[in-house]
Amino acid sequence: MPTQYQFFHKDKVEKRDLHLPTEAPVSLTVNGEVWLTFMCTPSQLEALAIGFLFNEGIIQDFSEVADTRICEHGDNVDVWLHHAAKKPAKWTRTSGCTGGMTSVEPRAEPGLARHKINVMLGPKQIPLLLKLLDEHQTLYRQSGGLHTSVLTDGKVSLASAEDIGRHNTLDKIAGTMLMKGSKPKKGLLLTTGRISSEMMQKAIKLGAAVVISRTSPSSMSVELAEEQGITLIGYAKRHRFNVYTHPERFSLSEKMEEA
Repeated sequence: MPTQYQFFHKDKVEKRDLHLPTEAPVSLTVNGEVWLTFMCTPSQLEALAIGFLFNEGIIQDFSEVADTRICEHGDNVDVWLHHAAKKPAKWTRTSGCTGGMTSVEPRAEPGLARHKINVMLGPKQIPLLLKLLDEHQTLYRQSGGLHTSVLTDGKVSLASAEDIGRHNTLDKIAGTMLMKGSKPKKGLLLTTGRISSEMMQKAIKLGAAVVISRTSPSSMSVELAEEQGITLIGYAKRHRFNVYTHPERFSLSEKMEEA
């Protein structure tokens, strides 16, 4: 809902209706026990809860979920599993954004295979992928202040999410894929958010062979991408970008169009 705020421009002052990005506390209850509270944009809440449990290694498949319910006031997601689940003894605050939580150590989990899928990119594809990312920034166009992420096969969106927290967007994407009845598919992950080690861990769980961000990666995320065989591209704009890891997936046989 828009709210009136004073708008200042040069020597003029006027009142305008402005939309603010919504941020709300939403608790996660697993098998009747409160585990934590998300600070999030209160949309796709079931996907957020399911994707978070998947990315934390609590579940591997949606078939493990017996029921999910959003409470009447929208401030709690109840998840019932077909099996017992132990609440992690310690949560670590994730870097930046709205201060999400994780119990996963800041390295790739043992046993994750390096990505060997045959994905080739060319400079002309980057603007098209960024356009696809733009097309899913619906809430951002209303208020700004939100992150957007898209999982794609390179042509169409497989799942997308917007949230005030960049980590939450990847949990929502994972949950969306699981609720569709399929595990996250190997593909390309596009995001407006900075790629920290936590973001890269979630990208690994999503099966992303390529991660493209409009902003920067961290040093640890570059190390993880290198170890896991992921092509990591940062500061992606229409006519320029940085390739940090596994450039062998990148063909220079075509030239980028002039601005």
